[in-house]
Amino acid sequence: MSELVPGGNVPLPVGALTVRVPGRFDVSALITGDDGRVRGDGDFVFYNQPSVPGARLAGGTLRVDPRSLRAGATRVTVVVGPAEPGTDLSRLPAPTLHVGGADGRTLARFAPPRPGPETVLLLAEIYRRGDGWKLRALGQGYADGLAGLARDFGVDVVDDAPPPAAPVIAPGPFRDPADSARTRTGSPTNASDPFLAPVNSARAQAGSPPVSSDPRLAAAARAHASAMAAAGRLSAEGPEGVSVHQRVTATGCAYLTIGEHLVSGPRTPAEFVAYCLRTPRARRTLHDRAFTHAGMASVTGGPSGDTYWTALWARPLTPEGLARTESDVVALTNRERAGAGLPPLAVDPLLAVAARAHSADMVARAFYAHTAPDGSEPWDRAAGAGSTRRTIGENIACGQRSPAEVVEGWMNSPGHRANILRPDFTHLGVGFAGGGAAGTYWTQLFGA
Repeated sequence: MSELVPGGNVPLPVGALTVRVPGRFDVSALITGDDGRVRGDGDFVFYNQPSVPGARLAGGTLRVDPRSLRAGATRVTVVVGPAEPGTDLSRLPAPTLHVGGADGRTLARFAPPRPGPETVLLLAEIYRRGDGWKLRALGQGYADGLAGLARDFGVDVVDDAPPPAAPVIAPGPFRDPADSARTRTGSPTNASDPFLAPVNSARAQAGSPPVSSDPRLAAAARAHASAMAAAGRLSAEGPEGVSVHQRVTATGCAYLTIGEHLVSGPRTPAEFVAYCLRTPRARRTLHDRAFTHAGMASVTGGPSGDTYWTALWARPLTPEGLARTESDVVALTNRERAGAGLPPLAVDPLLAVAARAHSADMVARAFYAHTAPDGSEPWDRAAGAGSTRRTIGENIACGQRSPAEVVEGWMNSPGHRANILRPDFTHLGVGFAGGGAAGTYWTQLFGA
């Protein structure tokens, strides 16, 4: 048996492998080619999608047969996270990877350094080298959670697909923020903000309306840039465990959608904007017509002496905007049902109350699950809101920035799609909440 250290590697025998991480951990895997990108959701193995060609998750053990992976696959990245959502790895014993052969013999073991506030750990990768396969120990912490990690690998994730009778999502009560950053004519205020000129120039060239400077977003950006500088690394979560989205809501800014840029290196706002225009994903955020307000800050210092930038983009929450967002989710859901020859779902105000409360609860208590910390399930929440419907199902998602994005994600996930297209469901309640580690939390509560 080989004892590996970070960066160490060992050849693997021909045949199937077993991968285990004993303890209160969830094991997942991402299947990629040499470019490190997945081709689609079918390359993501986790508890809600436990089996794909060449890889199967059962009883906490991941079984990988490199010979049976889909065409073009050259790498399987093993990921570990806490079994209880919302827990950072520093609160658990350090995970230990055990890799075994088809005969049950242990081939390698890897005990990485104890993680800090990370919520996901890239533990190891099984990769092709010539005609054979090898195992490399990684031990790289990742603060953005499983959904953020998967998106960086190129997969469009909607977490937590439910069992046949019940998937999950939900939002809660919001305050209508004062729109103090707009004049009566709707033009941007705080014109002296050095960030606005290059930003709005770039947006104008793309045909997008200008954004206004929001002091709350600027304060959150400043706090997060300072945290990154102190830690000497880019991360969506600071060393104290606070995410960039939690910093926004801490300023009193409630939003309907949010985006962010976390960058190091540029020296001026103009250089920062030029940097963001170079890559498609960053450029889409900069140009996004949904955003009406922005805030930006940079801090130089920390161990490396680099300059760390945080730019935050948002559309503030209003009662009308929240109603429109939830209505759009219903309309898009019913469009999918119509395409399958099914009748539309009617809006149920009681299910909507329960859905909103669950989304808000996930933000407030920093968890992401169908089962709340108090043990309540979707049907419990529906009954608590006064619903008497006998059949309840739930979809949840986090991180999606629009109704179109979240419904598309659900439809690309077998468990969520089954709920949306379930013939005997007749009613629907939708809830949205902004905040928490993922930034946005969505819930669909179905009833019949």
